[in-house]
Amino acid sequence: MTSYPPEPWDLHGHAYVGTWLVPLADLPAPHSPATRPVTLFGRGIVGAAFFVYERPSPLTYNEIMSTVLVRQGWRVRVSITHIWVDSEASRDGGRDLWAIPKQLAGFDVVTHRSYIARGIGSVALRRVRRLPRALPAGFAIAQDQHGSLLVSPVTGRMRFGVASARWSFADDGPLAFLHGRKPLLTLAIRPFRMLFGRRRPGS
Repeated sequence: MTSYPPEPWDLHGHAYVGTWLVPLADLPAPHSPATRPVTLFGRGIVGAAFFVYERPSPLTYNEIMSTVLVRQGWRVRVSITHIWVDSEASRDGGRDLWAIPKQLAGFDVVTHRSYIARGIGSVALRRVRRLPRALPAGFAIAQDQHGSLLVSPVTGRMRFGVASARWSFADDGPLAFLHGRKPLLTLAIRPFRMLFGRRRPGS
């Protein structure tokens, strides 16, 4: 018996997302070898994000992740290379349903002010300017599942903004490839509603 809900997960909450251009020599490999990094000026495009999933989400928890923008042929996807949560149910569901390599970590959160994943990284917020309304948004996650490419859709509505923020990553931690690098941009996504995964027949 599983401890997590079936897909899709109807997720609600907020997030802060930073983007970096990282030299290919330091770029994490995409989770699936069936994809290739999207490059810009000889660098890969990396995202790091703190997500907070709130009610009425089926599971409520904190999350930090690192992603690489990739392509499957000419189709652009998101590859989740590193990710931690503070929920065992989310960890197990992410691994089983979508081949997302979730691990467990401890978090300290002061909502809309500071987000810390212990031993991994943090972000401190200063100012946020948001658009007046939520917009439709969608993308696809591309992960390796037992040697095969698994593509999972994410759709929803998100209210975007631009944040002034200070990111920090442990120089001896798992996201050390971002240590000392300044992001190009930090996006605020507050609030969001995302449908993560596919609807199954009869669901």
